[in-house]
Amino acid sequence: MNSAAAACRGLPARRSLRTGMAAVSGCPLPRGRAGPRRSAAGQRRSGGCARLRVEALDAAMPFDYESKMKERMWKEKQLKVGIVGFGNFGQFIAKRLITHGHRVIATSRGDYTDAATQIGASFFGDPDDFCEEHPDVVILCSSIISTKAVVESLPWARLRRSTLVVDVLSVKEFPKQLFLHALPRHFDLLCTHPMFGPDSGRDSWQGLTFMYERVRVGPDRRRKERCDAFLQFWEGEGCRMVEMTCEEHDRQAASSQFITHTVGRMLGQMELAPTDINTRGFESLLSLVNNTKNDSFDLYYGLFMYNQNATEELEKLEMAFDSVKRRLFDELHGVLRQQLFSTEKGSIGLADGGLRAPPPTQGYPMAPQSLPPPAGDAGGAVVDVDAVDAAQDHAGRRTGRRR
Repeated sequence: MNSAAAACRGLPARRSLRTGMAAVSGCPLPRGRAGPRRSAAGQRRSGGCARLRVEALDAAMPFDYESKMKERMWKEKQLKVGIVGFGNFGQFIAKRLITHGHRVIATSRGDYTDAATQIGASFFGDPDDFCEEHPDVVILCSSIISTKAVVESLPWARLRRSTLVVDVLSVKEFPKQLFLHALPRHFDLLCTHPMFGPDSGRDSWQGLTFMYERVRVGPDRRRKERCDAFLQFWEGEGCRMVEMTCEEHDRQAASSQFITHTVGRMLGQMELAPTDINTRGFESLLSLVNNTKNDSFDLYYGLFMYNQNATEELEKLEMAFDSVKRRLFDELHGVLRQQLFSTEKGSIGLADGGLRAPPPTQGYPMAPQSLPPPAGDAGGAVVDVDAVDAAQDHAGRRTGRRR
């Protein structure tokens, strides 16, 4: 019985690997000769069902191999990520990691068991139990001012020797030096700063900046691939990846992020509210307030305390404000002087709607337009030269400048 007939009767067909003709026809070839040409009728008699069965098997084999290789590569890129500090930002990162197929475990001072369960993460109240899970990557999501205490309290010896430790703080020199001095030398270190948070990155991370520095990554291929896989997660979410040193980051962040938070908090103290005649510039200010008002003061204080460049930028901001304010009062003083000395008397009654001199008040001088006319003068205000000079001297003292 030939193989084609056996296949038609439900018996396993023999397959020859000598030539491709056997795989197509399903029939063994005689030794030492090529396959004979057959007519269409002969091919039909050889058994079409056997040919279809063998061809289907051959077609499936490359597909199965390819799919298995893809599955293997995907599993190698999957990470077990441990998050220390499961507050708003920790949960914010965890949700995205889980959607990419990574396993997330977490620990924190508070009990976040329910929050972790809702997003598919595992929570461990005991740091020892957390470390004994041996995560591939440990991300510190603590506040800036509590990071040192957190690092000193974790049982690092319970982790694998090649664990990748990552920080996501808004300052970079501080955690870099802390890691280098406090953590075992066999740990890999990656300092990062996602330049966004739960508010600004609520809908999408597309185009948002992610800064990083590979502080220390071992020479082993697997350790490099693990670090790359972690960075590829952020890149896959659409982040704009920027590699720079921690020192350069802090220099640039002081004049950008710290100033942004400072101005946002100043405007927040003014309690700005939308109006019926909003300009685009004013709407930008309102947006700035909204983006910074939900950040804790601890975060803002950390940006100042743990970035040595912040003090200089704060002084620049204060000097710039004083310069603008000084120019306003200098212009006002010049206008009043010109009007005073253009008259024949020592005092002048300004026409209705004209400028009125600001008398010295507690704090800064009042806006000229807000002063009522003196009693007994229904027309304009009576400008006293001595009062004007006193107001200007007072403004100069407040801005650090004397006339």
